[in-house]
Amino acid sequence: MIRIENLTKSFGDLQVLKGVSLEIKKGEVISIVGPSGAGKTTLLQLIGTLDKPTGGKIYFNGEEVSQMNSKRLATFRNRHIGFVFQFHQLLPEFTALENIIIPALIAGRDRKEAEKEAYELLKIMKLEERASHKPSEMSGGENQRIAVARALINHPDVILADEPSGSLDSRNKEELHKLFFDLRDKFGQTFIIVTHDETLATLTDRTIRMVDGVVAE
Repeated sequence: MIRIENLTKSFGDLQVLKGVSLEIKKGEVISIVGPSGAGKTTLLQLIGTLDKPTGGKIYFNGEEVSQMNSKRLATFRNRHIGFVFQFHQLLPEFTALENIIIPALIAGRDRKEAEKEAYELLKIMKLEERASHKPSEMSGGENQRIAVARALINHPDVILADEPSGSLDSRNKEELHKLFFDLRDKFGQTFIIVTHDETLATLTDRTIRMVDGVVAE
């Protein structure tokens, strides 16, 4: 589904990625691990089209995305990629339901249809009673599950998660990790997860270990 060929990324004189090549299949749950500064988050941002590589190519389902212009990339990102961050990045003035439907509205979808689907996602997250609650009225674990629902609303090809359980306590962390695999089993969802959590890494289908801007194993 995703093919990465000899990807490099430099910031001035600093070369962060030094020729990364990977293939990721549909329905895989992949973890990317390694020490700080290894290039994990940079790689995730490039896969997510949030930045452009210095060299190399990225293909989604055979289509090269690394050279798309900004407007086309924004549309592609909205329709094909979901993001989950360490700190949920929900908009504090909006309810859980409203936060979930934002990507759908950006995509031009009908609001009533989006709200109906968001409520179904809330049921899957076991948070339907939180639909009208704002982020400040929910726990960290609940907010992160809302963020996962938001990432799913447009049926993306892949969910990219950057330290998604890094700010959670042990119980919420375990629940979130289980949720990823439940979603893969239910929807055939692909996950690429940057994590320092070795427990999560051992659960994933494949672990990509990065050191100094290259894939070590």
